[in-house]
Amino acid sequence: MEPIKISDNIFWVGAVDYDIRDFHGYLTPRGSTYNAYLIVKDNKITLIDTVKHGFEDELLSRVSKIVDPKRIDQVVSNHAEMDHSGGLPGILRHIGIEKPVLASTMGVKNLAGQFPSAGLNLQAVGPKLDVGGEDLVFMETRMIHWPDSMFSFLPSQGLLFSQDGFGMHLACPERFDDEIPEDVWGPLALNYFANILTPYTVQIGKLLEKVAADGLAAQIRTICPDHGFVWRRNPGRIIEIYAKWVQQKPRRKAVVVFDTMWHSTEYMARELTDFLAGQDIEASYHCLKNRHRSEVATECFEAAAIIIGTPTINNQLFPSVADFIAYVKSLKFKNKIGGAFGSHGWSGEGAKLVQAELRNMGYSVPADEVRVQWVPQEKDLGPLKALGQSIADEIKRL
Repeated sequence: MEPIKISDNIFWVGAVDYDIRDFHGYLTPRGSTYNAYLIVKDNKITLIDTVKHGFEDELLSRVSKIVDPKRIDQVVSNHAEMDHSGGLPGILRHIGIEKPVLASTMGVKNLAGQFPSAGLNLQAVGPKLDVGGEDLVFMETRMIHWPDSMFSFLPSQGLLFSQDGFGMHLACPERFDDEIPEDVWGPLALNYFANILTPYTVQIGKLLEKVAADGLAAQIRTICPDHGFVWRRNPGRIIEIYAKWVQQKPRRKAVVVFDTMWHSTEYMARELTDFLAGQDIEASYHCLKNRHRSEVATECFEAAAIIIGTPTINNQLFPSVADFIAYVKSLKFKNKIGGAFGSHGWSGEGAKLVQAELRNMGYSVPADEVRVQWVPQEKDLGPLKALGQSIADEIKRL
């Protein structure tokens, strides 16, 4: 449990979770990290964020290789979500429950609500905090992605503690961006942004504009997020990528996502995917029996169109399709075209319900849903191709 040196007086002292595979409904096939950082000065020692409950000993072990953990003077909580604060009470019981825990005003409220009987010495931060002869500067980042979220910046080193911003879920022994190629971290960063941060793109866009206008972006030399690795070689690269992603500009791509009972809706999905590909559209095909909702959501993020297929069961959507729609609705994707299709036996409400959900989500829906009773035949492909054509035309107009 060795710490990792970031600069002369700053260390990574977090925890690596190689085993986690579900992060509140989001698939994490490569695990995650819970990053915490220690600022060590002769006259003051500051811990930035903590770890998920169960990883307290890992953090304390790393800290103990640098200083006696009881010498920590203060803890800064940039984000109160449990993967960063769950270990807070146990760590404070070890280092001294009276030590101040500094957070935003909403952070104090959230931590008090999460740990009502822990006896934490919670204090709201001012604009600056002395961390031993230099100031840590705070910037509230409300709803990026919790009401309590804030950034902490150390101007003397150009170092930004960015809580959940600029992070990703990746468990590995490497701690820096120059140790991992972009073709590895790029898809993971997109997966993280699509599934965690997309609902807050307006706020993130405004924050990036403010950071640029204030000249802070030019001062940043290192970014230390709460998940993933530290950006020391080229922090501007991830800022540049975020500036692109917040615009939610779609590619010439359609995602066909469905589930099926007896392969009839699957047959329609295959035909629709082939047709779209023949229209010079990048088409991807995803059966919810085999793909996790968050993986498909990542595919949808940069797509122009999301076309959803479902059977009808008890006059309702197929359960996995209903689950996917609820998940995607919460992500608030913008600039999307929608389409619906499905096979049914008796009544056929499923595709109609999908169509209604797409409209409720604000998607452009250029054609009515396509429903086929029982097993699709060659004669049934005409309406399906017409749906594909209307969506392809709309994508090309974009």
